[in-house]
Amino acid sequence: MGTYEKKKIDNDFKKFTSLNFEKPAKCKSIGQLQYYVQELTRKIKELKGRFNYVPEKAFHLLTEYNNMVNNLIFKNYQEVYSY
Repeated sequence: MGTYEKKKIDNDFKKFTSLNFEKPAKCKSIGQLQYYVQELTRKIKELKGRFNYVPEKAFHLLTEYNNMVNNLIFKNYQEVYSY
Protein backbone atom coordinates (compact mmCIF):
# COMPACT_ATOMS: atom_id res chain seq x y z
CA MET A 1 0.00 0.00 0.00
CA GLY A 2 1.35 3.36 -1.01
CA THR A 3 1.56 6.61 0.87
CA TYR A 4 -1.42 8.06 -1.01
CA GLU A 5 -3.69 5.17 0.00
CA LYS A 6 -2.59 5.37 3.62
CA LYS A 7 -3.18 9.12 3.70
CA LYS A 8 -6.65 8.63 2.21
CA ILE A 9 -7.51 5.99 4.84
CA ASP A 10 -6.18 8.31 7.57
CA ASN A 11 -8.33 11.18 6.31
CA ASP A 12 -11.40 8.96 5.94
CA PHE A 13 -10.92 7.65 9.47
CA LYS A 14 -10.55 11.18 10.84
CA LYS A 15 -13.74 12.25 9.08
CA PHE A 16 -15.58 9.13 10.32
CA THR A 17 -14.58 9.70 13.94
CA SER A 18 -15.40 13.41 13.90
CA LEU A 19 -18.92 12.62 12.65
CA ASN A 20 -19.65 9.55 14.77
CA PHE A 21 -17.67 9.84 18.01
CA GLU A 22 -17.71 12.19 20.97
CA LYS A 23 -14.31 13.29 22.25
CA PRO A 24 -13.27 11.12 25.21
CA ALA A 25 -13.08 14.08 27.60
CA LYS A 26 -16.71 15.01 26.85
CA CYS A 27 -18.09 11.57 27.69
CA LYS A 28 -19.78 11.47 31.09
CA SER A 29 -20.76 7.84 31.59
CA ILE A 30 -18.91 4.56 31.59
CA GLY A 31 -21.57 3.06 29.32
CA GLN A 32 -21.06 5.74 26.70
CA LEU A 33 -17.29 5.27 26.79
CA GLN A 34 -17.60 1.49 26.58
CA TYR A 35 -19.90 1.84 23.57
CA TYR A 36 -17.31 3.98 21.80
CA VAL A 37 -14.57 1.47 22.67
CA GLN A 38 -16.64 -1.33 21.13
CA GLU A 39 -17.41 0.67 17.99
CA LEU A 40 -13.81 1.79 17.60
CA THR A 41 -12.58 -1.78 18.04
CA ARG A 42 -15.04 -2.90 15.37
CA LYS A 43 -13.78 -0.17 13.01
CA ILE A 44 -10.15 -1.15 13.64
CA LYS A 45 -10.94 -4.78 12.79
CA GLU A 46 -12.75 -3.66 9.65
CA LEU A 47 -9.80 -1.55 8.48
CA LYS A 48 -7.34 -4.34 9.29
CA GLY A 49 -9.40 -6.83 7.30
CA ARG A 50 -10.07 -4.59 4.30
CA PHE A 51 -6.77 -2.78 3.92
CA ASN A 52 -4.34 -4.54 6.27
CA TYR A 53 -3.67 -1.04 7.62
CA VAL A 54 -4.98 0.85 10.62
CA PRO A 55 -4.26 4.55 11.17
CA GLU A 56 -2.13 5.30 14.22
CA LYS A 57 -4.83 7.77 15.29
CA ALA A 58 -7.22 4.83 15.83
CA PHE A 59 -4.97 3.30 18.46
CA HIS A 60 -4.40 6.65 20.16
CA LEU A 61 -8.13 7.29 20.29
CA LEU A 62 -8.77 3.80 21.66
CA THR A 63 -6.18 4.42 24.37
CA GLU A 64 -7.84 7.71 25.29
CA TYR A 65 -11.25 6.06 25.62
CA ASN A 66 -9.82 3.21 27.71
CA ASN A 67 -8.04 5.69 29.98
CA MET A 68 -11.28 7.60 30.50
CA VAL A 69 -13.11 4.35 31.33
CA ASN A 70 -10.44 3.45 33.88
CA ASN A 71 -10.53 6.95 35.39
CA LEU A 72 -14.31 6.89 35.78
CA ILE A 73 -14.26 3.40 37.28
CA PHE A 74 -11.61 4.50 39.77
CA LYS A 75 -13.54 7.69 40.59
CA ASN A 76 -16.73 5.68 41.19
CA TYR A 77 -14.78 3.23 43.34
CA GLN A 78 -13.42 6.06 45.46
CA GLU A 79 -16.89 7.58 45.92
CA VAL A 80 -18.42 4.27 46.98
CA TYR A 81 -15.65 3.14 49.32
CA SER A 82 -14.47 6.42 50.83
CA TYR A 83 -15.45 7.18 54.38
